[in-house]
Amino acid sequence: MKMMNNGGGATAAATTKLILLHPSIHKQAASHRLWLLAFVSFFTFAVLLTLINTRDSSLTPTSSTATTTNHPHYHPQRLSPSIVDALLHYASYSNISGRMTESELNSISRVLQQCSPPCNLLVFGLTPETLLWKALNHHGRTVFVDENEYYIAHFEERHPGIEAYDVQYTTKVSDMKELIKLAKEQVKNECRPVQNLLFSECKLGINDLPNHIYDVDWDVILVDGPRGYYPAAPGRMSAIFTAGVLARSKRGGEKRTKATHVFVHDFNREVERACSHEFLCKENMVEAKDLLAHFLVESSKSGTNHFCRNRTSSSSSSSSSSS
Repeated sequence: MKMMNNGGGATAAATTKLILLHPSIHKQAASHRLWLLAFVSFFTFAVLLTLINTRDSSLTPTSSTATTTNHPHYHPQRLSPSIVDALLHYASYSNISGRMTESELNSISRVLQQCSPPCNLLVFGLTPETLLWKALNHHGRTVFVDENEYYIAHFEERHPGIEAYDVQYTTKVSDMKELIKLAKEQVKNECRPVQNLLFSECKLGINDLPNHIYDVDWDVILVDGPRGYYPAAPGRMSAIFTAGVLARSKRGGEKRTKATHVFVHDFNREVERACSHEFLCKENMVEAKDLLAHFLVESSKSGTNHFCRNRTSSSSSSSSSSS
């Protein structure tokens, strides 16, 4: 019996040890699962935190853009193609000779800025400022007239937005006095101040432009061509005479004034000064800046047979200029 009891005690003791070993095994497995769960939770939290930070950084505007992109009336602004073209042109040809002075440019620019849109600008001569005039009048219509059809084609190819037409001048600087005399003799007929030059036979009138050019009410006219610096050059007699007729023939309207601003460049030369006094009139001169003269010419009634109100003054001034 004792032996059996002893064997039973031994068995019980062994059994007890086995029972005591099982809880430790379960605790180790549980601790591993807790560590795994903690690692997964930490990893998930880290990923979510990274995603949140990335999203916030992409949505938060910088100080330079927050004030513009969040503004309810913000619209991206772009320079017009003509302004970009002009800037590039002047960056490439900044040292070109024959350009207008700053005072001359400002004088014309002020008038264009004050011109009610759409402003109609007519320019005689393709010059270093051509693209500038187009850019400054980008809300209006700008037309260029030049003597060189090949240069016009070349210029239009490089700058497709330019509207330009060629004119075949038949005058010469050396013939200025005779042409002015002839125009004064025919002032009541072919060379009258108010007319459609398309049908004119006046030798100083330009009548070979496209028909629609003569139907436009020009607000600003700039005479900076054709060539006029040597006796055989065509001179600007026809351009100045035509500018005077177009200004006086202007019809005007409710939103358009009946006066035309006429600018004449190289006013220091004999032809420009004499013809301006004769056909634009000294009484209409606003100012003179360097080599640029500014006239404000009012439209006239049909049948008017004189260019200047003070005809004696204009005749004497043109005579003194040509002497």
